[in-house]
Amino acid sequence: MSSELTCNQVIALIGFYLENKLTPKLKKHIENHLQICPKCKELYMNTIAKSKKKTDFENNIQDKQYQNFKNNLSAYIDNELDAKENLRIKKMVITNPTARKEMEKMYNLKQIMHNSYEKFKNEMKQDYTRTIMNKLLIVETKTEPFYKIAAIFSGMITLIVIGFIVVLNL
Repeated sequence: MSSELTCNQVIALIGFYLENKLTPKLKKHIENHLQICPKCKELYMNTIAKSKKKTDFENNIQDKQYQNFKNNLSAYIDNELDAKENLRIKKMVITNPTARKEMEKMYNLKQIMHNSYEKFKNEMKQDYTRTIMNKLLIVETKTEPFYKIAAIFSGMITLIVIGFIVVLNL
């Protein structure tokens, strides 16, 4: 290959040059051509600017999609989304490693919360049952003799009053 490239050759290779897919020798030839050719240099600069705008636009769209993903992730895990939104979330998780990690974190958090709730519920159930049983045992042991004594006392008073009434009527 000659040391000089034509404008058409540089234009054809500019995309590969930007993606860094050229051999070092060919890359050097393109750089030399861009230094001496204002037309190709302008094309190169415009290509970079368009590429940056396109990248910024794509990043903006991806940011919006990711924000939408994060906003709907909890609802997705709780099965509160319609089929269309569910599909969007699934696609995002499949194609985006960051989204996949976010979903794993959310599932882990949900599992931790569920386990904590179950543990608390079981502890409360056990304690609540014990508390009620203890109260019943206390009531049975303390109040049962009281009621027996009260009943006997009431019966004796009633018999005495009836006895006085009968004696007075005679």
